[in-house]
Amino acid sequence: MAFLVDSQDAGPDAAGPAPHPLAPLSAAEIEAASAAVRRSRGLGDSARFVYVSLHEPSKQDLAGFASGTKPCPERLVKAVLRERAERATYEAVVKLPEGEVREFTRVHGVQPSVMLEEFLAAEDIVRQDPRWQEAMRKRGVTDFSLCMIDPWSTPNVEPGDGPDDGRFVSPLTWVRCAPGDHGYAHPVEGVVTRVDLDTMTVVRVDDHGVVSIPEKCANYSTTAISDPENVPYFPDGPRTDVKPFDITQPEGPSFTLDGHHLSWQKWDVRIGFTAREGLVLHAINYDKRSIIHRASLSEMFVPYGDPGKTHYRKLVLDEGEYGIGLLTNSLELGCDCLGEIAYLDGVVNDNDGRAVTLPNAICLHEEDHGIAWKHTDFRTGYAEVRRMRRMVISSIVTVGNYEYGYYWYLYQDGSIEYEIKLSGVISNGAVEPGDTPGHGTIVAPGVYAPHHQHFFNVRLDMAVDGTANRVYEVTPEAMPPGPDNPVGNAWRVNEVLIADETMARRDADPLAGRYWKIVNQDVTNALGQPVAYKLVPEHVIKPFAHPGSAVERRAGFITNPLWVTAYDESELYATGDYPNQAADCAGLPEFVKAERNLTDTDVVLWFTFGTNHVVRPEDWPVMPVHPIGFRLLPAGFFVGNPALDNPAPAADHCQHH
Repeated sequence: MAFLVDSQDAGPDAAGPAPHPLAPLSAAEIEAASAAVRRSRGLGDSARFVYVSLHEPSKQDLAGFASGTKPCPERLVKAVLRERAERATYEAVVKLPEGEVREFTRVHGVQPSVMLEEFLAAEDIVRQDPRWQEAMRKRGVTDFSLCMIDPWSTPNVEPGDGPDDGRFVSPLTWVRCAPGDHGYAHPVEGVVTRVDLDTMTVVRVDDHGVVSIPEKCANYSTTAISDPENVPYFPDGPRTDVKPFDITQPEGPSFTLDGHHLSWQKWDVRIGFTAREGLVLHAINYDKRSIIHRASLSEMFVPYGDPGKTHYRKLVLDEGEYGIGLLTNSLELGCDCLGEIAYLDGVVNDNDGRAVTLPNAICLHEEDHGIAWKHTDFRTGYAEVRRMRRMVISSIVTVGNYEYGYYWYLYQDGSIEYEIKLSGVISNGAVEPGDTPGHGTIVAPGVYAPHHQHFFNVRLDMAVDGTANRVYEVTPEAMPPGPDNPVGNAWRVNEVLIADETMARRDADPLAGRYWKIVNQDVTNALGQPVAYKLVPEHVIKPFAHPGSAVERRAGFITNPLWVTAYDESELYATGDYPNQAADCAGLPEFVKAERNLTDTDVVLWFTFGTNHVVRPEDWPVMPVHPIGFRLLPAGFFVGNPALDNPAPAADHCQHH
């Protein structure tokens, strides 16, 4: 299924009105902005474009535009550049369609994200280094073309790792046994390289001792490997007892897509996409009432818990150090998504500033999600039931070995869910046969997977019936025994107002069922209660990094599952704008030092959730999907069940009395 893009979402190359202020940059806009920067500054080939992204309008300008009291906001583009010749980083702001460069500023003491061209070039640079080649020969590897070299980032955990010391990645190596082989089955333990990305040279090769390279194949698909003996996990081929399962909507889907504006039943939302964040949702409304102004994944952190010399530096900030939009998959009908589907492309930049289109980067479809509500009157035998349907907005990203699926769900009862589905291949190491790793799990002969954690931080710029919101921490608690609690069964709900940023850091209490409620005190429902939504924390974990450690300093947001800040349009990322090789905790720990008011004002919630991955043998050779996430539920936003008006199921699908 295909939907035409309307002129309100088109770029400056299209005839008709200007694009909507929140529409993602078009290919023409990306290239026009890049060309304007090169032209105005006289830049040569050593100037590389890291990100070219929409510089989003202010909330005031957007509100004025929506109400018709202000003109369409200026179309601004923000570009981040790395000037290799100067070993310097610059930011530019460009006004379109004029191509006017409003700002061009050097940013000192930072390293921008690893660029895709650097990511790809590092493999060839390492492969040609004689020191690395000698380390491979020690392990019996002579065909270097079969080596896979992943450019892991260089966290600032030791002297010489800082942003002013150079621009580095620290690649690790695996070996395929043949072209198309699952190379991650054969890790090279003990060899860590360092590549200077400004000079494109190997500056160091550390060899910490030879460990035998595991030999057993772990291929999981006959598509890449035709020899059944090299596909050991299902030598008899796919299952033969799986009957067809088709999702059909004879009259088409219930949603409409007008450019990047999605309307589905009572929901409407604008869909964005950036090179750093990937999928972004703007202006999430239900029945023309605002709930969230902007929702996005602001950071991912994967610290490994193995102190071994090959693994202790695996402390990757996947979004801030690489950009998950750039690594988004092109999805295919019937594989990644199922049903009556619409797609949106993602448009990003290459490092020359040219546009790159990622076809089918975002998938939109409806799903049946079980029952919405049910009751049986046991006296009369009369039963009423309604099905729940949800709208799915998703994308999938490959970050080296791992896959992450990002799913936003909108439900008919007014609730919102965010889910991340973890899959792909575990980052592993090698041990000698018979050895037992102290910080990981054996998954195949000679192959072990280190323990690690996954942290995800989602930024929720709330707008519950407007921007004058406050946040309460709500904790159910038992009442003490006494005259008011004679049998010891009484409990109540304790609400604590998070009044300002001195209270910004909040902890979870899953045994008590703690949650956080975002309230608009100025708007009441028919019962006289202030309208609200509540954030229900799920999959909350604690970091195992010690307080004050280098690990905690580079990802300070992991210390608390919830942070609440006052809105600032420049504060978009939990680790700040430049976490790559950063020396200290930027981002949230710095934001809250302002101690701003959080009462009846524009507030932002930053929620961190994750999982402790103690790997199982069943996670090999490709990990079964592991879903984690959280929910936002109406809490007085409506009076009565919003899904009561769902129509009864069709008679040909179920028996109805």
